Amino acid sequence: MFDKMCRIFQILFLCLGLIFLSAGCTRPEEPREIVIGAVWPFAANNDLFNEGIDLAVKEINSDGGVNGKELKLLKEDDNSEVVKGISIAESLAGNKSVRAVIGHRNSFVSLPASAVYEQAGLTMLSPTSTDPELTRNNYRYIFRGLPSDDEIAGKLAEFLGGQGLKQMVVYYSPDAYGTGLANSFEDQAKRKGITIVDRFNDYSGIEELKRLRSRWQAFSYDGVFIAASMPEGAQFIHDAGKAGIKGTFAAGDALDSPKLAVIGGKAADGTVVGSVFDSVSDRQEVQRFVAAFQKTYQEKPTSDAALGYDAVRMLAAAMQKSGKEDRASIAEGLRNLGKWPGVCGVHELSAEGDDLGDLAVLKQLQDGKFVFLEK
Repeated sequence: MFDKMCRIFQILFLCLGLIFLSAGCTRPEEPREIVIGAVWPFAANNDLFNEGIDLAVKEINSDGGVNGKELKLLKEDDNSEVVKGISIAESLAGNKSVRAVIGHRNSFVSLPASAVYEQAGLTMLSPTSTDPELTRNNYRYIFRGLPSDDEIAGKLAEFLGGQGLKQMVVYYSPDAYGTGLANSFEDQAKRKGITIVDRFNDYSGIEELKRLRSRWQAFSYDGVFIAASMPEGAQFIHDAGKAGIKGTFAAGDALDSPKLAVIGGKAADGTVVGSVFDSVSDRQEVQRFVAAFQKTYQEKPTSDAALGYDAVRMLAAAMQKSGKEDRASIAEGLRNLGKWPGVCGVHELSAEGDDLGDLAVLKQLQDGKFVFLEK
């Protein structure tokens, strides 16, 4: 009996040893794909951003992927809501398969979300958040892929001043984007000899705008600068036209959308917009992108499509250059990209996360279509 029990224990120990040996020889399988989060108000405000990022991923994977691995997007819709945006940021930060995040669209969502990503050591590259505060926190993992409000506002102020405008009104939305852009424009306008005769962020309707127009006429106002997102900014232009408000309308990148002509109507014609992406540029990168986009989707790419496309390719280039795809290496790779030619222009990311490239362009809505003004 004793011998039988010994043999049983010997067999058990042998089996356990084989199990442990097998476990010790097994290494974690290397991921075969690289997951990038993409957070955007896809349902409410896409403007072909989704198509732009999809095209970039398709092209990258067709060319062999990144470091031999397939690129995959994990898309989340934040509906331009702060609470939902933070919740998504926390989810992506806790998902170890996510290597970086492209987003968010709105500065007022990107600002609080950036703290979540920074704490998790997860790179966030925002294609459209222009608030200067985004890159003023000494964060290591937060970047933007377009000019800040200061640069866009400066270019607009220089153009408007050159057109002889001296007195202007500022209408803005009371959020991070609107307040930041309004502040930037006011500072830049003063440097160009433009006086801001009034600044407001709300109105009750057409009748109130008529009363405001009478007040502005006493200052011989020349135009209105709009620091608001779509559709509110375009709706203001429509209402201003109904109220008989004349002069030049100018706006930031948030109104760089085909919806400006639709919502703003006739009053929007002539509006000058500071943005990025010159779709008629003769640069090889631009022409190739425009042709590929039109072939794939049968329509012309928007600025959001181009910014999303560049964001995906910048992250891929950062990983390709370093040969690494871990979170920390991606952030370092972006800083070390140097002057990187994208479809929006030549990007160059600073240590603080700002895009130093000469990317800003001016567009004017003429007969319902944007026409590019000379730089």
